[in-house]
Amino acid sequence: MATSNHTVGTFTFFILNGIPGLEAAHVWIALPLCSMYLVAMVGNCGLLYLIRVEEALHRPMYYFLSMLSLTDIFAINCVMPKTAAILWFKRKEIDFNACLIQMFIIHTLAGMESGVLMLMALDRFLAICHPLRYATILTNMVIAKIGLVTFLRVAVLVLPFPFLVRRLPYCHTNVIAHTYCDHMSVVKIACASAQIDAIYGLTVASVLGGLDILSISLSYVMILRAVVGLSSKDARSKAFGTCTSHVCAILITYTPAFFTFFSHRFGGHTIPPHAHIIMANIYLLTPPMLNPIVYGVKTKQIRDSVLKLFHPGKPIPLDES
Repeated sequence: MATSNHTVGTFTFFILNGIPGLEAAHVWIALPLCSMYLVAMVGNCGLLYLIRVEEALHRPMYYFLSMLSLTDIFAINCVMPKTAAILWFKRKEIDFNACLIQMFIIHTLAGMESGVLMLMALDRFLAICHPLRYATILTNMVIAKIGLVTFLRVAVLVLPFPFLVRRLPYCHTNVIAHTYCDHMSVVKIACASAQIDAIYGLTVASVLGGLDILSISLSYVMILRAVVGLSSKDARSKAFGTCTSHVCAILITYTPAFFTFFSHRFGGHTIPPHAHIIMANIYLLTPPMLNPIVYGVKTKQIRDSVLKLFHPGKPIPLDES
């Protein structure tokens, strides 16, 4: 079945095989993944609603947080419905072109997530190091423009992925050992050299991730210098407090991302395939699930806004940048 219906050395569909070696446990593995998906959807949709209806949250910091939530919502909805269909109902077929589209969307949104975290670091830098100019620099128009540029930066670099993959012949098998169309998982089943794809993928990830991490690091170096120079202990505590949730989001996003990226390319013979795939799914689901929780717990104004929903007469103090 998996080796029919192909033309000119290229199959017209792929088979997403789920998690090889753990087929008997697919139904049970789907339960925590779908639970994470539901928590992520509720959390991010709730956060977007809160930011929209609460005027006190109509500020740059929360607009960037909205971008992060939207990115997370699109990313998990690109992957989880098909993953659930594979693990629960054994609906493993995916059209060749649909696979390429999914690949483009997944990698674009992963890069967008990193880019938004970089923008949020710059936001904290301006709020703490240039508080008097903060509102005049980050106008709504500026935020919209830099958000669009960040998206286009990633989309342009990721766009060659599906075209590079399409040029490869797939004549031995069309079975992909994954729950979704990850770039490297697809090119590994090609019956021709995929060295160009691997090099380009590594280059894109290094350029995007490297620039974002460098910008985040420089922003926090400048923030640390500015905060240390504050004379008041309360002021230093408040400044650090506004960064805590963002630092947590960075760790939540980049830790599984680095493990997935490097283990997929350099740990292929030492790490079992099912570990790669499980970690790849956790990488996509963990940040969307935890980010709303982290920001809800660590950000005072969001906590106050939630309380205001249940106590409409309670005012929200505007004490955060």
